[in-house]
Amino acid sequence: MGSAFAVVVVLLAGVVLGFLIRAAFAQTKALSAESRAQKVILEAEREAEKLTREALGEVKDEIGGMRREAEQEVRSRREEMKRSEQRLTQKEEAIEKKLSDVETRSTEMDDRDKKLQKVRQQLEQAAEQHRQQLEAVARMTSQEAREALVTQVVDEAKRQAMATVREIENHAREEGEERARKIVTIAIQRVASEQTAESTVSVFSLPSEDMKGRIIGREGRNIRAFESVTGVNLIIDDTPEAVVLSCFDPVRRETARMTLEKLVSDGRIHPARIEETYERSKKEIDEQIKRAGEEAVLEVGVTDMHPELVKLLGRLQFRTSYGQNVLKHLVESAHIAGSIAAELGLDQRVPKRGALLHDIGKAVTHEVEGSHAIIGAEIARRLREAPEVVHCIESHHGEVEQRTIEAVLAQIADGISGGRPGARRESLETYIKRLERLEEICSSYPGVEKTYAMQAGREVRVMVKPGDIDDLQAQVMARDIAKQVEEELQYPGQIKITVVRETRAVEFAR
Repeated sequence: MGSAFAVVVVLLAGVVLGFLIRAAFAQTKALSAESRAQKVILEAEREAEKLTREALGEVKDEIGGMRREAEQEVRSRREEMKRSEQRLTQKEEAIEKKLSDVETRSTEMDDRDKKLQKVRQQLEQAAEQHRQQLEAVARMTSQEAREALVTQVVDEAKRQAMATVREIENHAREEGEERARKIVTIAIQRVASEQTAESTVSVFSLPSEDMKGRIIGREGRNIRAFESVTGVNLIIDDTPEAVVLSCFDPVRRETARMTLEKLVSDGRIHPARIEETYERSKKEIDEQIKRAGEEAVLEVGVTDMHPELVKLLGRLQFRTSYGQNVLKHLVESAHIAGSIAAELGLDQRVPKRGALLHDIGKAVTHEVEGSHAIIGAEIARRLREAPEVVHCIESHHGEVEQRTIEAVLAQIADGISGGRPGARRESLETYIKRLERLEEICSSYPGVEKTYAMQAGREVRVMVKPGDIDDLQAQVMARDIAKQVEEELQYPGQIKITVVRETRAVEFAR
């Protein structure tokens, strides 16, 4: 029992001892942890003090740098303010100096104004005295002198206006003429048709004078037979080795000429031979007419032409108008109309066809009464030509009002072909009457001293009296004369009107 208790006591003492040992170990461990914590805290405090010292040092350094920069900036601002004060001081001094200069100049200007005012008053007094002297000399008041000056200024303005108008007109005329000349030149540059001068008579040369008697025949039977068969008058006069064939029908005249040529070449001349030769010549002429018409149509480039129109065109090779061969005139007009239409960007077919047929009525004017334009239009309408072409034919002389641009081009081509230099002739009587009427128109104006028609009526020079006509009136007179000539006379091309005003001063030394 005692041993058990002792064991128990021993066990309990062991347990208590173990518990105490563990408690002592735990306390030791706690003490070591606390000491370590204190060390850590001490180290942290030392580190914090170190960092604080470093941070304070840096802050002090930064504050020192900012203070230095602020002090430097303050110093620079003070220096700049000093310089600004110096500049302001200099500007104030300059302004004061300028003000003093201005005051000085103002004083000088006042003095000058006073002097100028005195001079102006003196000039006004002198001008008034001069005006009074002029009025006394010229016996004119200032109002009269002003009116005279106004009249002079108005006249000068009129002259300047007329000069300006003349310059504008010349410029427009030159530009228009240049453009028109360009179109016309391009239109006719490829046209080189030769012109023949023919009339209503044909002169036939004989190999000898004895041939006249053989042509007349016994008691004139050969010449009567010839005239009866051909319908052409045969004139045998004193002209050596020549006879004259006269007829208004050019085809009959050409047939008779060919017949006479064959009779003279053969030598056998009698009524039966005349009839036989005439029939053969007539067939040859018909063939020649047909061939000439076909060549004209082919040259122009017009197709689908009615055979009757081709024949009428061929007949026109024996017809002339003022010395110009009508068939060649038609071909030339067709080329010109086609070229102008091409330049204007139009269709060439209708203008060329209308220009080629515009004088087709001349082939039968000796057979049908009326204007050749209306006759040609009726023929073309009957042969089923297009209405545009018929209108070109009937309106090319203004008997019918033109309604299409093609008709205008056909008329223009007709005028260009007939009006160019060398294309046509006019009779001596018509030429003299035109020149006389031209001089009469110019001489009818007041102030005209002499009138001369020059260059075959292409220019008229009008001499005016310089005391009655001034330069402005001379210009107006030239325009009026040109307008009257355009309205009253018919002429190819243009007529230049030149009004000459000449002033001469003549004195004699004695």
